[in-house]
Amino acid sequence: MSLNDTPSSERTHIAFFGCRNAGKSSLVNAITGQDMSVVSDVRGTTTDPVTKSMELLPMGPVVIIDTPGFDDEGQLGELRVVKTKQVLNRSDVAVLVVDITQGLGAWENRLIDMFKEKEIPYIVVYNKSDLTDGAVCPGDDENSIAVSAEQGTGINELKEKIAHISAHNKVEIPLVSDLISPEDLIVLVIPIDSAAPKGRIILPQQQVLRDILDTGAMAVCAREFELPGLLKKLSGDAKPSLVITDSQAFAQVSRDVSEDIPLTSFSILMARYKGLLDEAVRGVTAIENLRDGDTVLISEGCTHHRQCDDIGTYKIPKWLKEYTGKDIKIETSSGRGFPDDLSPYSMIIHCGGCMLNQREILYRMKCAGDQNVPITNYGIAIAYLKGILKRSLSVFPHLSELV
Repeated sequence: MSLNDTPSSERTHIAFFGCRNAGKSSLVNAITGQDMSVVSDVRGTTTDPVTKSMELLPMGPVVIIDTPGFDDEGQLGELRVVKTKQVLNRSDVAVLVVDITQGLGAWENRLIDMFKEKEIPYIVVYNKSDLTDGAVCPGDDENSIAVSAEQGTGINELKEKIAHISAHNKVEIPLVSDLISPEDLIVLVIPIDSAAPKGRIILPQQQVLRDILDTGAMAVCAREFELPGLLKKLSGDAKPSLVITDSQAFAQVSRDVSEDIPLTSFSILMARYKGLLDEAVRGVTAIENLRDGDTVLISEGCTHHRQCDDIGTYKIPKWLKEYTGKDIKIETSSGRGFPDDLSPYSMIIHCGGCMLNQREILYRMKCAGDQNVPITNYGIAIAYLKGILKRSLSVFPHLSELV
């Protein structure tokens, strides 16, 4: 992936919901200008969420998601509705498509209740306005609009409304730019082991590097065993303003970097960027309460091929058991397969979430909080297990009281 590409997790997720035959897929095709979804008069043509990353003016990079009809029936229909509900967890903007000749019904009102419960900004789109002889939009607020996907009327106005509601509700959290200044020297420690993707660096490393360059600071990259030699060359006036390491090398890097140089990890920066950091710091102390037979969920947002020394399925479980001395059970989840019922788990250790958008990470955090299950992330957990959490959080003074 090029540094200039926008990953899915950084795009605005716009999801289209509604009943069967309301014209969701026709509207998606009209908005995107592409035949993204199959269109048919047969009810229930869309059987699974259809997702496409694209550039959409005036919003820029987005992910468009077309979902099955929420009123689908039968055993398969119920499974499709479950998939539709899962899409809600990552939706930055929800577009509710209503057949204007039918109006809002029980299913649509149920969806609106879910949007409100999950605090998802939404727009009600009354489709098929060409069938109403110019009748006005039934909605009575600025987030309702009448359109005709068939004739293309109101489509540009709808895109403007989506862009407005998206911009108005977007929360920007810095990655590293607010921690550094122009011309600062930043050292990035990037191990290249068997788990590293061939020919490229992983997404959090790409994003941090780009943020450093955008700030006007200077970045120097090294592998963990090269770090002592690099720091020797950089001694004196060229002393780094910050060292950022891969969490797996935390312990070694902490020994090599003097205490007067701030140190943190890519995973900790990602936890803040996704809105999880404070909760992850509070949750990590649950490690002290683990007992024999307790189950810990280790959750990853990606579905990469597992290596024999994988960080989530091998290294963290190993370090956790060594630290606690307890017979702890480990369960894992990956991709979008995050459990609804978290009651079996004594705590959750989540990855940095680089492949998930902020809304989905915050949804998972809320689920954990609602069920009183402590949640932390890889970087925080590893720093805690290695005894260097306080140092790794020194760049965030407001967290000092939690450490």
